[in-house]
Parts: sequence; C-alpha cells; structure tokens
Amino acid sequence: MSSTILLQKEKLLPIPAAGAAIGMAASYYTYPFLVSLKPGYYLVFALLLGLMLAVSLIRVLKFFPGEKNKALLKIGILTVAAAVGFSLGIAGRKNVNAAPDFGLQPDSIIAVSGILRSDPRTLHGGSGMGSLELSGTSAQGGLRASASGIITVFFPAWSIPGLAEFGRGSEIYVDGRLTQKETSYLFNASSVHIVKGAGALERLRTSLRMKLLEKFQSRQDGKYSDGAAPVWGPLASALLLGMRDDLDVDLAEGFRNSGCAHILVLSGMHLAVLSGLLAFLLRRPLGIRFATLAGALFVIVYVFIAGSQPSLVRSAIMYLIGAVSLWGFLKSRPFSLLCMAFIIQLIFQSETGMTLSFILSYLALAGILTLGATLRNLLRGRLPEIISGTFSASVGAFVFTAPVVVFYFGSLKPIGIITSILAGPLSALFMVLSLMALAASFLPLPLWTFFDFILTLVYRAFEFTVSVLGKVPGLSISNPAPVLVFSLLFWLAILFIQRRDYGRRNSIASFD
Repeated sequence: MSSTILLQKEKLLPIPAAGAAIGMAASYYTYPFLVSLKPGYYLVFALLLGLMLAVSLIRVLKFFPGEKNKALLKIGILTVAAAVGFSLGIAGRKNVNAAPDFGLQPDSIIAVSGILRSDPRTLHGGSGMGSLELSGTSAQGGLRASASGIITVFFPAWSIPGLAEFGRGSEIYVDGRLTQKETSYLFNASSVHIVKGAGALERLRTSLRMKLLEKFQSRQDGKYSDGAAPVWGPLASALLLGMRDDLDVDLAEGFRNSGCAHILVLSGMHLAVLSGLLAFLLRRPLGIRFATLAGALFVIVYVFIAGSQPSLVRSAIMYLIGAVSLWGFLKSRPFSLLCMAFIIQLIFQSETGMTLSFILSYLALAGILTLGATLRNLLRGRLPEIISGTFSASVGAFVFTAPVVVFYFGSLKPIGIITSILAGPLSALFMVLSLMALAASFLPLPLWTFFDFILTLVYRAFEFTVSVLGKVPGLSISNPAPVLVFSLLFWLAILFIQRRDYGRRNSIASFD
C-alpha cells in the first residue's frame, strides 16, 4: 500500500502533533483577524470549526466502518490537540511585532544602545545591518531613557570589521537617526561605539567563526600572496556557515534567477550532508545509536556556531527529535517530526514565524513529505529512483511554496525544479570537498593544492549551471490566488492519479 499520508489507512487517522500544528498555524497566522472579530462572530467561527470536525469524522468513519469507537477516540484526540495548538498560536503571536518601547518620542531620538542579537551582515557597498535589543535611548538636550524591544540597525562600512570581531552579544552605543517603515523601526547609524564585549561563550563562538572563515579567505599552500582568496572560498563560507557577505554578486544573482536561491540558505539539506558524513564516519566504531547521539551533539554545536537561522533551527529540532525516537522514546514519522518542530520553534522563537525563511522552510518540507511522496510512489518503476526522488521532492517543494513566493515577489521560476535537481548534488559534493579541504589545511601534507583544484572545477560547474538556467524566463504573476487554486488542484489530481494507479497495479494478476 502507498506510503502517502493521505491515502494510507493506518496514516489517515489523525496525528496529535499534526492537529496541534494545524491549530497553532490557524491562530498564529489569522491572529489579526481573530482580534478584530466582534464577540458575536466567535460563535460563527466555532460553528465553522465544528462543521469541519464533523466532516472529518464522517470521512474517517467511512474509511473505518468496523472501528468506529477507535476512530471517535482519534477524532477526540485530534480536537483536543488542535484546541491546545490554537491557544499556543494566540499566545505566541500576541507579542510578535509589538512596537519597541523607546521611552522617548521616536522622532526625537538621536542615539540608541543595546545588545547586538545577530551577527552583523555585510551589504552591497560595504555597509552592514544587524538586530539590536534595546536597553536605552537618547534625545537632544541630554535626555535619556530606558528602552526595550528589538530594532534593525544599519551600520557604516568602517564599523563592520570591529563589529564582526566582537560579534553577537556585544553591547554597543550608536548615534544616528531613527526612521519608521510601515510597522517596524530602522536606525541608520553614523557612529558606532562598542561599550562592552560579548560573554565568554559568545566570544568563543565568534573566534571559531573567524578562524573558519580565514581558512576560506586565504590560500593555504603558500604559493600565493596574503589576501589572495580561492575563488570558491565565499561559496564554502555560504554553504557551511551561512556567511554570504563575500559571495560573488553575479553568482548570487544566478542562484536567484535560476530559482534555487534556497540552496544558499542553511537548512535540512546542509545539515543532512554534515550530519550524514559524521554518521558515516562514526557508525561502524560506535554503532548507529551512539553515532546518532554524536550527531545530535554536533548539530547543537553547529547551530550555535552558524547562527539560529529559522530553516536551520527547524532542521536541527527535527534531527534532535529523530535522535530521541531512534532510542525508542518516540515513534518516528517524518510528517509528525515536522509538526513537532513547528510547534517547538513557534513556542520558543515566536517572532521567527513571520519571517519568509520560516514560512518557506516549513511549506517546502511539507510539500516534499506529502505531494513529493505521492509523486515519488507514482513514478516508482517508471523512472530511476535517483531521478524520481529528486524530481518529486523538487515538484513538491515548488508547488507548496508557489503561492507564498508569488505573494512576496510577484513572479515564479519553474526552472527552479530542474535547477534544484542539478544543483542539489553539486552543493552536497561541494560541501564535502570543502570540509576535506578544511581538514587538509590543518595537516602537514601538500593536499590543499589538490582540493583547491577540484573545488575550483566544482565551483565553475555551479557557476555555469545557474548562469545558463538563470536565463530561462520566469512567470510574472501579481495575484497569488490563481496560483493557490492551481496548487490545490494539482495536488488533488496527483492524489487521484496515484489512487487509480494503485488500484490498477493491484488488479493485475500475479505470475506466481
């Protein structure tokens, strides 16, 4: 029987984690609508929710006529889980996008101070930006006040090296001008003063990041002058550490134009390559369970060093839950792991739920685990597994994220399905070779030149692939509604075809 979640009887029954995640997403992303409702409309909302549950109950009982009591119990569990998730979603969203408390009139503020909560990013032209957790504000005339909240600060180019050296967690004081953009505040700094360095743990993290970046920013074979970085170095920094500041502008544009910019965002693919390589090296001496435990420790350290990017945190949570399930404490179901990660991340990082990276990350993986799995089953035996697997995953991710992409960017890049199939294996190979080059740089062996040559070839292959496919024109679409309808119809059509195909295959007489 198909492994598709929606078609398999044993998986059609509600999963508590899925119910809680759906309820949480419903309240989190409709929070502005919910708080705007008059008291009388809550009854209408409750009736609609009850109707949806009734329809679900009828559907489940239709598939399980002999297990009505069990089905009713599952529906009850799903309802309770959805209600709990609904409450958690409201609690999580309540404080998101809350306006900072400046303590003074915003238009009078000329300086702010606080803790740098993110690694400063270098922008085109040399300037930078970062998130600042406010502790105080200053206005003309010597007025000062305590403040709270988080704002985005744009730093002058000359201050970026110092900020990068002291790193996340440093206490800074900046002069400049505060501006408001829609519902958020931005501070354009003209001068930057580092009041206090970060704590010991953050300083260790920054030091490790800087040393790793230095390995990719200079030649290690002694044949080149200082400062002559390998051409592939910035891409290695991007794929391994999420540092895209020095990435070639044309290459970055090629990734965007070819519809595979997600490859540059640290996510499950990157974590899978790194943890998979570690598991491969440790599985035989330690065994699968202890190798997974070592992988879990590595994931925690890696996320700490690379930074808590939403898609990377999602992948790390799923890996850690999967490691727990491997020890027998939980049942391991990929879709259930995704739902649990969604709940945990929204509880502890509520503000990230509104970021585009968070939304696209969860939608893409949901598409891979549902539509992608169905399409993969449909193509099984018709295409080689290595092709059908990557193609199905690309289609699933593309269809599920298409409405959101159109909403934010007003265009679609269908060529991204093909680009991902080609660039995905290239990125995995490039990451493994980069790690090997990194290890070689610490050894007293003349291996760096060899890895430099191979990595340059892979980099040029990357460059050629995204450059050629990036020339394929995309689709300019201003309204996401038709795309959403098409995505739903496409999903239903694949389900229908898969079900017909499953019935046809089972009707074929056996040769035995």
